[in-house]
Amino acid sequence: MNKILFSIFVVFLFCFAGDIYSQVDTSYYQTEEIIITGTRTEKKIIDIPYSVSRIDNTSWESTRKMAMNEVLNYIPGLFFQPRYGNHDVRISIRGFGSRSNSGIRGVRILLDGIPESEPDGQTRVEALDFTAIGKVEVVKGNSSSLYTNAPGGVINFLSDIDFPKSFAMIDDEFGDFGLMKNGVKVGINSDNTRFMLTTSYENYDGYRKHSNEYQTRLNSTLVTEITPKTTLKIFGYYVNGLIKLPGSQTLEEYNTDPLSSDATTLARDLKRITKKGRLGITYNARLGAHDNHVIEVTGYGTIKDLERTDSRYRIFSRSGLGASFRYINYAEIEKRKNEFTFGGDFYYQGGPMNYFDNVNGTKGDIVKAVLNEQLGNMGYYFLDQFSIVPNKLDFMASGRYDWVNYNAQDWQNSGSDTSRLFKRFTPKVALNYKPLPHIAIYTSFGLGFDSPANNELDNFPTSSNNGTTTLNPDLKAQNSTNYEIGAKGSFTGFEHKYFTNTFAELTFFHSLIQDEIVPFVVDNTYFYRNAGKTRRMGVEAGFNTQIYKGITWKAAYTYSNFEYISYEALIVTTSPSITQYTETYNGNIVPSIPEHFFSTELGYNITFEKYYTAFIKGNVQYAGDMYVDDKNTEEFKVPSYTIYGGQLGFRVNYKNLNCTGFAGMNNIGDQKYVAFININDMNKRFYESGPLRNFFGGFNIGYIF
Repeated sequence: MNKILFSIFVVFLFCFAGDIYSQVDTSYYQTEEIIITGTRTEKKIIDIPYSVSRIDNTSWESTRKMAMNEVLNYIPGLFFQPRYGNHDVRISIRGFGSRSNSGIRGVRILLDGIPESEPDGQTRVEALDFTAIGKVEVVKGNSSSLYTNAPGGVINFLSDIDFPKSFAMIDDEFGDFGLMKNGVKVGINSDNTRFMLTTSYENYDGYRKHSNEYQTRLNSTLVTEITPKTTLKIFGYYVNGLIKLPGSQTLEEYNTDPLSSDATTLARDLKRITKKGRLGITYNARLGAHDNHVIEVTGYGTIKDLERTDSRYRIFSRSGLGASFRYINYAEIEKRKNEFTFGGDFYYQGGPMNYFDNVNGTKGDIVKAVLNEQLGNMGYYFLDQFSIVPNKLDFMASGRYDWVNYNAQDWQNSGSDTSRLFKRFTPKVALNYKPLPHIAIYTSFGLGFDSPANNELDNFPTSSNNGTTTLNPDLKAQNSTNYEIGAKGSFTGFEHKYFTNTFAELTFFHSLIQDEIVPFVVDNTYFYRNAGKTRRMGVEAGFNTQIYKGITWKAAYTYSNFEYISYEALIVTTSPSITQYTETYNGNIVPSIPEHFFSTELGYNITFEKYYTAFIKGNVQYAGDMYVDDKNTEEFKVPSYTIYGGQLGFRVNYKNLNCTGFAGMNNIGDQKYVAFININDMNKRFYESGPLRNFFGGFNIGYIF
């Protein structure tokens, strides 16, 4: 603890020293002006009393941008484990999300402020097309006081709608493993209205056997200013795609051929076929002579058809309706600024799931079961930020009350019908102190709440009701107590030439998790149990800077010390008969999280004449070793890995014509490594390999009208 506090002090001293050296320069600080909306209000990063980040599309335009880990890799505190490209990327922030063996959990995913996460918190991101995204906001740490099922944080993807003139662009990517993506992007700016439309087709053979996929996506955004004080936004998307699943491997299979797929996976033809769409409308109005009242209302509808194979062939059909509202009041109390926000959210989703036999990957003729599932969440929140010392010290308080409801009706066996309701109030308080206008020291304390996802509530034969109902009656919600302290800021560097436009941040966090939800496997089927108590401590550090003219450097480091304080683990076996017992895992390390994770990128660009720019980048990623199960079996421990990558390109901006071409290589050293850990698998199928050395490239051509 003393070392951590000393490190924070050193960062403070470094920030101050940089400004003393530059004689407390009062020039413009770019990072000070960055606005974040994912915190339920519009605030500068420097005024938010917790760790937040934002990046824009200039940082990923020349990368292979199939998956979120290829775009957000340099934000401290985020750890990604990708399985098959853009799908089933496990996102972990401070350990929240690490339990998911399918999709994203514990982190709220938004697209233009509208939940991409389903009512139970489960998220898959097939609709994300980074050609259509302009900015990404990341709120790290407990956000339960503002959002449902967000104990790890919030990631808000914002459409690329802030363009000054009309344009048209084609965007193409290609690479090893049969990667091919073709897209068209159009933006129309007409007086007070802007419209953006992107369409793309992506095909990928995959680097493992039986891992091919395709995705067809359509994204659109319309923003119109009805009056100078009222804005209407309309968002829509549709995605249609297929992904084959290669499955996880045993240690022997991984060592023999990490790119293979097992016989059971091939026989069942494991896959997902997805069709989903969404339409959302947001109305925003500023009221009062000084615009000190803001009202915003959002409504949206969703559709989703999913076919999925495992030991069965399942067909899901779901539709959903959601809405949110917020009211913001800007006022002065004793000549001090006060901002108060009150809002609420509602999201309902329901529809039948039909079970068939899986006959070599095809649907059997007879319906074996029909389950009608209904999911819903509703919550109300408040947020108040008061300036105790104007422009120096702010106090923030927020709180949210959530209801998350699950209802399962077995239309062929009414005796198994069941429902579960989880509810809780989660408060949070925070302080933000700015010793200088561009440097902030902050701290926060709050409670977190995470109800189980719908699939995590699947019942099993040895539960307290012997599996007679559809939903597990024993699984509890996961609750947490969270504390953080940190510093962030920007400074001009030395002599206005070296390390300019620098932004640095350092955060220490501590969480106690009660009833952590953990996966385990019985007869190739996932179920979930509660651990007793978990302690998580860690440090997040990051910076980006311009070392010298044209030379940029960014880096992110995360230290994680996560352990089970008390944990009596439920173990279920099926051979020779169904039995269950417990094992004690007190003091064990939480699996699938490295103690040390580091990523960095060094880039150089040079402009020739006026219209031509060349650039080159190199990157490194290191992840420490990780356990694969709660038992901490040393035999199966995943070793650390280091991956190197690089890219180069050329950009032409001539009058109204813009052209960019780039080429790169991932995993230059051809490192064999485990990219995804299948936690607590009873059959010891823990391993999913990452891609070996691979080439990628792309180009885009745009014209501004």
